[in-house]
Amino acid sequence: MRFVVSGTDTNIGKTVFCAGLCGMLGARYWKPVQAGLPGDSAVVKELAGVEIAPEAYTLQLPASPHQAAAEEEIAIEPDTLNPPEGPLVIEGAGGLMVPLTPQTLFIDVFARWKLPLILCARTKLGTINHSLLSIEAVRRRGIPLHGVAFIGEANDQSEKIIVEMGKVKRLGRLPIIEPLTRATLAGAFGKAFNRADFA
Repeated sequence: MRFVVSGTDTNIGKTVFCAGLCGMLGARYWKPVQAGLPGDSAVVKELAGVEIAPEAYTLQLPASPHQAAAEEEIAIEPDTLNPPEGPLVIEGAGGLMVPLTPQTLFIDVFARWKLPLILCARTKLGTINHSLLSIEAVRRRGIPLHGVAFIGEANDQSEKIIVEMGKVKRLGRLPIIEPLTRATLAGAFGKAFNRADFA
């Protein structure tokens, strides 16, 4: 039971989704490359209380990994990124096409792993285009697409057309949670998603 979680864009709620999923499954969390501190691992630890696998690369600048690494004169070696064993939720940086190096995108690493990918999609304007492009990119690289998790306020028409045209499973929709705590996230996640869909 290992999943890769990526998004149609940055700052859409992937980390909160990952925390909820880790909590539901009792899985460890791994962010291979963290650009910008404090990192997402600390957020997941607080919201889910699960074990955190250490990042392979931790970079100071909140930017694309290739840029942050260049600023710190660190060479990211994508071929060395290999997921830990056991139940695991892996969070990529930003969207699928974020560059790790000037030659390698995150989606290229996902294609090598061949792990089932969950695509997080915001429900705001623009999500149809971003989601369908992301779905196409995943399938063109032979990555198993587990399904789409929507994040935000309900937008039934957008969600419906993405699922139908993308021929993808709708896993559920995580609403905006206020206040966001371990308890409120666990409650909302349990209502929004079915554990059996991640078996």
